[in-house]
Amino acid sequence: MKQGWKIKKLADVCTSDLGKTLNQSKDTGDMHPYLCAINIFWDKVDFTTVKQTRFELSEIERYSVRKDDLLICEGGDIGRAAIWDKDETMLYQNALHRVRFDGSIIPRFCLLYLRFLKNTGILDGRYGKGVTIKHLVKSSLLSIPIPVPPIAEQEKIVAELDCLSGIIEKKKQQLKELDNLAQSIFYEMFGDPVENDKGWEKKRLDEIGKVITGNTPSTKDESNYSSADYCFVKPSDIAKDSISYISNTEFYVSEKAYINSRQLPKGSVLTTCIGIIGKVGILQKDATCNQQINAIIPNKDIDAKFLAHVLFMIRDVLTDVANAPIVPIINKKEFSSVSIPFPPLDLQQNFASKIESIEKQKELIARSIKETETLFNSRMDYYFN
Repeated sequence: MKQGWKIKKLADVCTSDLGKTLNQSKDTGDMHPYLCAINIFWDKVDFTTVKQTRFELSEIERYSVRKDDLLICEGGDIGRAAIWDKDETMLYQNALHRVRFDGSIIPRFCLLYLRFLKNTGILDGRYGKGVTIKHLVKSSLLSIPIPVPPIAEQEKIVAELDCLSGIIEKKKQQLKELDNLAQSIFYEMFGDPVENDKGWEKKRLDEIGKVITGNTPSTKDESNYSSADYCFVKPSDIAKDSISYISNTEFYVSEKAYINSRQLPKGSVLTTCIGIIGKVGILQKDATCNQQINAIIPNKDIDAKFLAHVLFMIRDVLTDVANAPIVPIINKKEFSSVSIPFPPLDLQQNFASKIESIEKQKELIARSIKETETLFNSRMDYYFN
């Protein structure tokens, strides 16, 4: 243990209470807004989904959150926490622990420590109760040991970690701005791909390339997964909010599996077709994919980057096509029949050149984010492990 630090249980440095258990049929009193687990994100309170229910006058004080209270999720993504930083009070319900400190711990220091426990799996593994659905019960929460440095040192640690996380967030914002720039360039050059307001010729997807639905090599044949020769793309390998350039995946298959699979060459454009519809990626090397993905091997008269951006920008159209009531799904036939604007190839390539420049900037920023995240995690480990 570091010099001057103490180890205490949370119970020794705070009080904790769960919020009101709601019973809509029996609750009386006036309507009041309240917080529940869906309003709590790491270090952020989301007010867009705040609900209201009835609270008795006698319950107001008991179930109120005050400034500098820490709100911690009891169920679901257990331990997710945010600090109430407003002067006015707010009510809360029993999916949240309200933690109020005695002055020996800075709330933000505790939040960062909980995030360390969450990221390392300690919080769920050691303190979460339940087999299928984990809960962070009050006795378990209060039993968590926490390092207690002098207040001045807590402030220094918080300032350092906040500085690093602030750098990460600024760089992530830069990535979003570059994505917005790419979209702006597309609109300037080609107009709205849904409205086709510039009157381009339109072609079906199966007219501009070969459409292939992926498949999964048999898991019963161990030789299919005995070596990591080719990427095996699943929807989880494709980002939701931007186009993915896929050169690494979570799972790989052997050469034997690849030969017997639906082979996709470098430059193929992939689109998710089950569940979350319209996530888009471009293969940076030969690969294969599972059946939740439709792939297009572009013809010579269509640029892969242009095609990927069109698909990404019409994902709402694809979602409308996939109108299954429970699990959205768009099959190969439906996907193939979707029409997109088809401008001249030289214009597509001009666009792709601009996008390539943007992607190089994004790659540098992404590398910087990874390096800063590594440093952040290293410092968290140094202070809290």
